[in-house]
Amino acid sequence: EVQLVESGGGLVQAGGSLRLSCAASGFTFDDYTIGWFRQAPGKEREGVSCISSVAKSTYYADSVKGRFTISSDNAKNTVYLQMNSLKPEDTAVYYCAAVDPFFAGYGCSAVMVNYWGQGTQVTVSS
Repeated sequence: EVQLVESGGGLVQAGGSLRLSCAASGFTFDDYTIGWFRQAPGKEREGVSCISSVAKSTYYADSVKGRFTISSDNAKNTVYLQMNSLKPEDTAVYYCAAVDPFFAGYGCSAVMVNYWGQGTQVTVSS
């Protein structure tokens, strides 16, 4: 059974930091691009950051470049998203997802996703 389990969300003041974790199981972790997506109320789900071991690449949305850092511990099948200098507009449900291996190195879009986690809420207060 495929599982992507997120943790680390919460409430933080603007300018603060959070680290999200995604523990994956049930599929060949190294073959997949793993990404973080977010969805705010009334908005479409968007790709925030993705990391590919196969393509040896990372992707960041323009809105988070320089503030967020994605990393992967392949020995633990875990991906992290370090979020610094958080802004109120970062408030959303954050989802971990596994992108189809066909799209390795081609970015970070929800239409490329095979598997989704359940999501974790991140709320940034002003």
